[in-house]
Amino acid sequence: MPQQNTIPTKEKILAILRRRGPSLPVHVAREMEMSMLFASAFLSELLSEKKIKISFMRVGSSPLYFIAGQEVSLKKFSQYLGRKEKEAYSLLENKKFLKDTEQEPAIRVALRSIKDFAIPFKKAEEIYWRFLSEPEEDLKISEKPKIQKTIEKKQEKGLQIFEKPINKKEKPVKKKTISKKTNEKFFEKVKEFLSSKSIEITDIINFNKGELILKVLVNNKPEILIAYNKKRINETDIVKAHQKASELNLHYIVISLAEPAKKLKTFLEAAQNLSAIGKLE
Repeated sequence: MPQQNTIPTKEKILAILRRRGPSLPVHVAREMEMSMLFASAFLSELLSEKKIKISFMRVGSSPLYFIAGQEVSLKKFSQYLGRKEKEAYSLLENKKFLKDTEQEPAIRVALRSIKDFAIPFKKAEEIYWRFLSEPEEDLKISEKPKIQKTIEKKQEKGLQIFEKPINKKEKPVKKKTISKKTNEKFFEKVKEFLSSKSIEITDIINFNKGELILKVLVNNKPEILIAYNKKRINETDIVKAHQKASELNLHYIVISLAEPAKKLKTFLEAAQNLSAIGKLE
């Protein structure tokens, strides 16, 4: 690309971005009346020269190019986010600030994915997220005055007087709870596994204590991955995964915390070679 010809072309591209705001290479190519290849090459040069910026978000397979100061204009492209990312985006846009530890694991993961809109920062040793247009100093952490805390403690003690005493022979029933940390640990384990297999996560469809359903790319083809947070899976789990994948018209992958039982493996191997099941009339 001859150096003497690039400066006027780059200036024209910068003028387009100033006027249009965040744009795709196809938009620039159309206005410049040049091929996508050349438009992308010029945009890459401007990016390396730090004259423009690039989005983390992708519209189709391409990021957006924009000039510093146009970050807020990326909001009009939020419709291209994945399902869970959209949920995190809407929550953050409405609330302005979110405390990381108070969010469910799937939202915490999604917040880390929408880097164009969710800006992390620390306050009082806690991680918070702010919407891109909100200044960090606008976060107000309300603390109850000491007098209020003292009153609440006295009220709590007063209520305890009327509580039914616990019979020493009776053991209180312990409720089983699964912490957010357990869920996060499972999610991280799945992410590490997928990374080792070069499988990319494109969307979080569902995430609860028992299972994680993801939309993934396997060799650039979309598939559904169902990860069960247990060591043993059965035919019911496979059928459930099949039904979910059928709803989305995609192939699916099933993983769990251990190798499938020999009986299940044999059943699946047998089913692969089955061409039809008939009924004798």
